[in-house]
Amino acid sequence: MEGLEQQNRTRVVKVDSLESWDFYVTQATNQGTPIVIHFTAAWCIPSVAMNPFFEELASSFPDVLFLTVDVDEVKEVATKLEIKAMPTFVLMKNGAPDDKLVGANPEEIRKRIDSFVQSIRVFVA
Repeated sequence: MEGLEQQNRTRVVKVDSLESWDFYVTQATNQGTPIVIHFTAAWCIPSVAMNPFFEELASSFPDVLFLTVDVDEVKEVATKLEIKAMPTFVLMKNGAPDDKLVGANPEEIRKRIDSFVQSIRVFVA
């Protein structure tokens, strides 16, 4: 039961198919919402270790859509965005990749997301 409660509180959306990927990206693009995607794999320890940090980021940036994609479950998306290593973090706006960061580097990821969000806010204002 505890796992279920945790699931409800999460701000990170797990993409489990190409259809759900298309749905979330289209919806975010139509709403002008920036997206941060964590490409992960269950067997990749650094990727799995980044999950709590990614959750924390999602809470810090409420106006950003945070998606997680398991490259083994949704290969088409990983292939489409040319994901070669895990973890890879992709920042998207207007439905297109804007920035890509490979590796488990929490401080750099936070910095990139921060300036990414700032640039969008300036652009909107």
